[in-house]
Amino acid sequence: MLAEPELQRPVLIAGFTGWNDAGDAASNALTTMIEAWGADALAEIDPEVFTDFATIRPQVRLDDERNRSIVWPTVGMWSVSLPGTDVILMLGPEPALRWRGFCEQIVGVAQHFGATMAVSLGALLADVPHSRPVPLIGTASDPDLIERFELQRSQYEGPTGIVGVLHDALHRTGLPTASLWAAVPGYASQVPSPKASMALVERTCSIIGTPAPLSGLAPGSVEYDARVAALIGDDDDMAEYVARLEQMADESEPNDDDLTAAPPIDPDELIDEVEQFLRDQE
Repeated sequence: MLAEPELQRPVLIAGFTGWNDAGDAASNALTTMIEAWGADALAEIDPEVFTDFATIRPQVRLDDERNRSIVWPTVGMWSVSLPGTDVILMLGPEPALRWRGFCEQIVGVAQHFGATMAVSLGALLADVPHSRPVPLIGTASDPDLIERFELQRSQYEGPTGIVGVLHDALHRTGLPTASLWAAVPGYASQVPSPKASMALVERTCSIIGTPAPLSGLAPGSVEYDARVAALIGDDDDMAEYVARLEQMADESEPNDDDLTAAPPIDPDELIDEVEQFLRDQE
């Protein structure tokens, strides 16, 4: 432990870099919250027994005097007290080994501080246009969370990642958990999406009951639309494909003046995208 703060019934917000972080949306959302809230370092999980360093390599860094040091790919945890709630934030690479032992450490931290809920953030590639609101899907297994926050009950069966294993470990201790996924355009998979990060931050903060720190992401969100538009501008086939996605999104929007009342694609379709995405990782 790096610190022992006084936390009152905190919420755990977790995310991992890797395959479930399309467009760096989840990791940037967590980084934004950590930095904007001035969260204090709480703990680090030693990567030695959980990480395949041939896949996720440590980094060499040089200081101002050109001295070399090694930065290891650790999973970090931070804590902060906010208006409305206390929060524990967790971010780092998806472990490659000993997932049950890894999750036991996270469960131990959650129990030590008396966490009352856990929310995981993720992002996946989907057939959605960059120029429309980011579709989000939220799932949970706890009936109270489903009703309170208008989440979906996941019916998924198949291969899973560390997010699924962690949710199961936390759920077995009696901790209610929710999972938020942002859909990122598949044709812009290599472009970081602050737009999707904004959607995740906003939805997360609405669930935990605290103001969302969106100001740092807003400029990048505008630049993102322009960057992706330039990327596809010289490709007629891609432009036609995006136009079809835009038409589909527009046709599924609500008819009243509040275009934020529903996601631009059907929630069941997005759940299907998530489930197929998970199966493809096998």
